[in-house]
Amino acid sequence: MKILVAEDEPMLLKTIELKLKKEGYEVIATGDGRDAIARIEKDNPDLVISDIMMPYASGLEVVSLVKQPGRKTIPIIILSAMEQEKIVMEAFELGADDYITKPFSLNELSIRVKRLMSRINNKN
Repeated sequence: MKILVAEDEPMLLKTIELKLKKEGYEVIATGDGRDAIARIEKDNPDLVISDIMMPYASGLEVVSLVKQPGRKTIPIIILSAMEQEKIVMEAFELGADDYITKPFSLNELSIRVKRLMSRINNKN
């Protein structure tokens, strides 16, 4: 299973990448929204984890792309330090499947990833 992680904080990106690789996932790590969008188009991941505030394109733009009608269904988890209800609601209205507020536990992220991946496997 292939997971794309879009996070502009290099240490957090590397930490998430190492955790997911340790759990057996193939990880595509990107540091900005524009690269994330390009890699989604090119690599067709099974799951996307995206920060909200990133250079060049926001996590909300990533959600909009991933959830366009007619596209393969790709679950998406949004990460953000912002606890603003408006942004959380917008992410969900655009189609985000889950939302985690920073700081978060890597074990919590892992459990949420497994839950969404099992949902994918049950549909296939």
